[in-house]
Amino acid sequence: MSAAMPTVVADLGGLDLYSWVYSAYLLTRTVCLPIFGKLADIYRTKTLYAVSIVIFIAASLAAGFAESMGFLIACRALQGIGAGGNFALVYIVLADISPPEERAKTLSLGSFVWGLASVLGPTMGGFIVAYFSWPWIFFINVPLGVLSLVGVSLYLVETREKRAKAVIDFAGALTLSLSILSLLCLFLLAGQTYAWSSPQVLVLGAAAIIFGAWFYAAERRAKDPILPISFFGRRGFSIGNAAVFMSSFAIFAFFGFAPLFIQGALGKSPLEVGSTVLALSLGWSVGSVVLGRLIRYWGSRNSAAAGAVFLSAGCALTLTFSTATSTTACFWVFALVGVGMGFVALATILVVQNSVAPSDLGVATASHQFSRNLGGTIGVGVCGGVFTHGFSTAMQSALAGGRMESLPEFLFDQIRRSPDSVLRPDVQAQLAPDMILQLHQAISQGVLPVFWTTIVAAVACLVCCLLLPREKH
Repeated sequence: MSAAMPTVVADLGGLDLYSWVYSAYLLTRTVCLPIFGKLADIYRTKTLYAVSIVIFIAASLAAGFAESMGFLIACRALQGIGAGGNFALVYIVLADISPPEERAKTLSLGSFVWGLASVLGPTMGGFIVAYFSWPWIFFINVPLGVLSLVGVSLYLVETREKRAKAVIDFAGALTLSLSILSLLCLFLLAGQTYAWSSPQVLVLGAAAIIFGAWFYAAERRAKDPILPISFFGRRGFSIGNAAVFMSSFAIFAFFGFAPLFIQGALGKSPLEVGSTVLALSLGWSVGSVVLGRLIRYWGSRNSAAAGAVFLSAGCALTLTFSTATSTTACFWVFALVGVGMGFVALATILVVQNSVAPSDLGVATASHQFSRNLGGTIGVGVCGGVFTHGFSTAMQSALAGGRMESLPEFLFDQIRRSPDSVLRPDVQAQLAPDMILQLHQAISQGVLPVFWTTIVAAVACLVCCLLLPREKH
C-alpha cells in the first residue's frame, strides 16, 4: 500500500482521506482479533479460517475496482476484518498442531514468514505500480487467497476439541469493539489531526472509558465471556500481554519514524531508507527463529528478559544518532531492536498460552496479538504527537534565530502540519541548501524525543519481563 498510495491519490483524489486508507484497515483488524480468538475456541478453526480468507479475497477484489476514495476505505475496512481473522488464526492453528515442547519452534516459523512477507510486500507493491497499475496490488491477493483457501480446506486437520455448549457473548463483543474503536481513534487523531485538549479527543476519551466500563460489567455477568476478566488475575496472562504491548509500542514507533529520520535528518535516498529500516523486520524474524531453537534451554521468562535487554540497548543507542550518523550504524542498531522484539514476542506468547487451559488457547493467543497491535498503534500515535511538538519547537527556534527567515510562511505552515512534506522534491526545490540543512537538524531534534519515548517503553517492557512467572518443569 505504501508504494501505491501516491498513485492512488492521483487517480481517485481525496487527499484529505489519505491516512484513513491505512487507519480503516488497522481499526477493523485490531477489533476482530479478540473476537476471532474467542470463536476459535467454540467453532471449527477450518471454517473460521476459510471465512476470513473469503472476506479478505472479496474485499481485495472490490478494492481493485474502487472509483472513489470513500469506497476504497470501506473495502479496506472489510479487508481488515478478514486480515484480523487470518492474523489471529494462524498462530492459533500453529499452537493447536504443536506439542507443547515444539510450540516455540513452530510459532517462530510463523514469525519468520511474517518477516519475509513484510520485506517482499513493499517491494512487490513498487514493482506492480511501476509495471502494471495500482488495482493489481489488490488483485494479486485473489490467486494467493484462493491458494491459501484450497490449502486450508484440504490439509488443515482439527486437533483440539471445542466446547460442546457455548453461548456467544454478544454484549461483550459489542462493548469491546466500541471501546477499542474509541481508544484507537483517540490515539490516531490526538496530537496530529486534533489537539489533545480538543472536544473531539475528549469525547473519544470519554467514550473509551464508558464503553470499557460497560464491557467490564458485561463480562462479569456473561456465562461465557469473550474475554474472561479472571484471566487478568493470572500473572502470566496479564504481565505477558503488558510486556508485548510495551515492546510493540517501541518497535512500531521505529517503523513509523526511522524512515523520517533517515531520509529527513540524514538526507538519504528512499532506497537507502528501505534497506536500513529492513533491519527491523529481519532482526525480528531472525530473533524469533533463533529463539525457537534455544528457548527450551533458556526458558520463556529468561528469553523474554534477554529480548527486553536487547530492545532497551538498541533504543538507548539511538541517543547517539545525529545528522552525521551513517546508515550502517542505523542498520545494526535497528537489527538489535528487531532481535529484541523477536525474543519478547515469541517468549511472551508462550507464557500467555501456558497461563490458560487448552480450551481457552484461542482467547489467549488472540489477546497477545491484540496487545501487540494495540501497543503498536498507541506507540505510533503518541510518538506522532511527541515528534510534532519537538519538530515545531525546533522550527520556531530556527525562525526566531533568523536562520530560516527567508522561508515563506505558507511553506512553513505546510511543513509544520506535515513534516514529511520536506522530503518531497517540489518542496526541496524551493529551499536553499543551508535551509535544507536547518530542516534536517529540526527533524533530527523532533525525532530525538521519540527515541527517548521508546527507551521508556523498552525499560517498562524489561520490568514486565522480569515479573513474569518462572516455568514449572
